[in-house]
Amino acid sequence: MMSPKPKQEVRVRIAPSPTGYLHIGTARTALFNWLFAKKHNGKFILRIEDTDLERSEKKYEKDIIESLKWLGLDWDEGPIRQTDRLDVYEKYINQLLEENLAYYCFCSKEELESQRQAALIQGIAPKYSGKCRPLSKDQIKEKLAAQESHVIRFKVPETKVIFKDLIRGEISFNAELMGDVAIAKDPRAPLYNFAVVVDDEEMKISHVIRGEDHIANTPKQILIQKALNFNQPHYAHLPLILDPDRSKMSKRYSAVSIAEYQKQGYLPEALVNFLSLLGWHPQGDKEIFSPREILEQFDLGRIQKAGAIFNVEKLNWLNAQYIKNLDNQTLAKRLKLETNEANLKIISLARERMEKLTDFKNLAEFFYQLPDYQPELLVWQSASKEKILANLLEAKKILSAVGEKSFNKTGLERLLMPAANERGRGEFLWPIRAALSGQKTSPGPFEIMDALGEKETLLRLQTAIGKLQE
Repeated sequence: MMSPKPKQEVRVRIAPSPTGYLHIGTARTALFNWLFAKKHNGKFILRIEDTDLERSEKKYEKDIIESLKWLGLDWDEGPIRQTDRLDVYEKYINQLLEENLAYYCFCSKEELESQRQAALIQGIAPKYSGKCRPLSKDQIKEKLAAQESHVIRFKVPETKVIFKDLIRGEISFNAELMGDVAIAKDPRAPLYNFAVVVDDEEMKISHVIRGEDHIANTPKQILIQKALNFNQPHYAHLPLILDPDRSKMSKRYSAVSIAEYQKQGYLPEALVNFLSLLGWHPQGDKEIFSPREILEQFDLGRIQKAGAIFNVEKLNWLNAQYIKNLDNQTLAKRLKLETNEANLKIISLARERMEKLTDFKNLAEFFYQLPDYQPELLVWQSASKEKILANLLEAKKILSAVGEKSFNKTGLERLLMPAANERGRGEFLWPIRAALSGQKTSPGPFEIMDALGEKETLLRLQTAIGKLQE
């Protein structure tokens, strides 16, 4: 079912806290917001929610910005930092205090924990008791003057909150069960549920697209919106991303940072493709999509309610397909290699076996430096060392007379295969391949020789001959 096209100007946001690195969950949320904005010719806004001064760090903000850029999720406005907007929050907090819609609460952490435990023992949902609601202005003034620890609480009305979720349909909450919500530590230190409401109003956010874990925050935010006479945005809560065992995100899979996936050798376009399929189902069975194709098909109506399973094998498969589809020149640049003829030949041989960019080192390292190996590697099955030595000497003799023009895969096959057929393919070709790669598994000998060139090929054959002669 297609979701209706929004009539108002679409303005969406991604609002990470710089208290950690950008991880898969937030990146998926950013992608879906970005797609929704692009789909409806709207605006995608980056907001940095940095009011948690104790845990917020500039290195995390830098990582968030760089990771979004690497994924290609360009924003239209921002980054907008909450710490630059304290005057705005102060204005609205004071408004609620003046209108008696909020109040100072001086209950200690110990008191609050005691209330919580008492509620749990009685088998009821914990909520604030409202103890500080009746405090007079003089009492509040006296406690503030004494610098008693406090928060500011919003007076939650006894009502039902009903809203339509664009993914989940109608959702209803009984506000009586919430208790009065803490919205600030003081007028210039807002807490999440208050700051987000003010920001969404001031930034004219039309749609709040975020994770399912925020559903419980939505009724609190709607009540604060109503108290301040703010507009209510449309809400859409995305399914949680679950690990393969259907548990919550862990550091082994889905909670890994985007920067770490970049470091591990994943391509941004493959990761975007993978993220798009975490909870969203395109039409048909196709799994490989360019960003443009994802954009053409993307629709909130095709997002599932159930948790999305993070499948690292699928990510690896997708990444391998994207690597295969890159031309050698582009892949060389991604690998930060010079685009010379030798490197391009090596890349051409390695790419079919690569799942990640980091695989190139293991697959191709022997081209750049022959690893040390035992003479036994050169021996094919039960053949004698003497026969293998004779075959390598014959191969070197043939190759020494090839000349540069014929030193390519086709020419080398034409010259060496008669000897291979005569002496036994395994006994003749295995030691050549092993001598050139120093490994049990590698591309075929003709491909390796073509990439190495005449001089290096002959040098490696001589090294192998020397090992056997010793």
